[in-house]
Amino acid sequence: MTSTRRSRPFVPVDPDAYQFIAPFAVVGVLAFGFGGGLNWLIWGPCLLMCLAMLAFFRDPPRVGPRQPGAVWSPADGKIVAIECNDDPEFGPVPGVKIAIFLSVLDCHINRAPLAGTVEKIRYQPGRFLDARDPKSGRLNECNWIFMRCGRHRVTVRQIAGLIARKIVCRVREGQDLVRGQRIGLIRMGSRTDIYLSDEAEIEVRVGDVVRGGKTLLARLPE
Repeated sequence: MTSTRRSRPFVPVDPDAYQFIAPFAVVGVLAFGFGGGLNWLIWGPCLLMCLAMLAFFRDPPRVGPRQPGAVWSPADGKIVAIECNDDPEFGPVPGVKIAIFLSVLDCHINRAPLAGTVEKIRYQPGRFLDARDPKSGRLNECNWIFMRCGRHRVTVRQIAGLIARKIVCRVREGQDLVRGQRIGLIRMGSRTDIYLSDEAEIEVRVGDVVRGGKTLLARLPE
């Protein structure tokens, strides 16, 4: 007889997690092995930290809407700003910038919002203000990923925050990306901005909660 019971989906973890989990796991195992329950003040917090790291670096599979011209969210989090962009150095002008704030509880994997080619990558050193601070967009450390998506230019900007001190970019210039492909992550709380042309039909509002690689942010004519 074939079982009809469904297995729970396995949620993968980003490889960066293991360098943070390993020290807590080693200390916890040693404390438990030598002292058992008596050392719970050591192995207990270590176990909690391992679970917290697994949760932070989770990398769940995502499938977004398949409509033509659909722009998927590049990150999990909350929409904190939708503004006009008037600087051609950042993205299309005239255009729109959508800012997404990621708390420490959000999944921090960044994804390609559209299929396209990475034209340029630019790293900018800076400060580590709270990512909700309006000045963080100008002053904080960040990484720009400039893409050509058909006839459209799209820019994704990874911004470090107060707790986030490491931006990881996993794409290179000239690389072709598919929509929803993992392009990097930002550790421990941050912000991700996306710049689109003025042809974009925005489908979200400030305050909306979005999911990277799943939520429809906007539509662009093909």
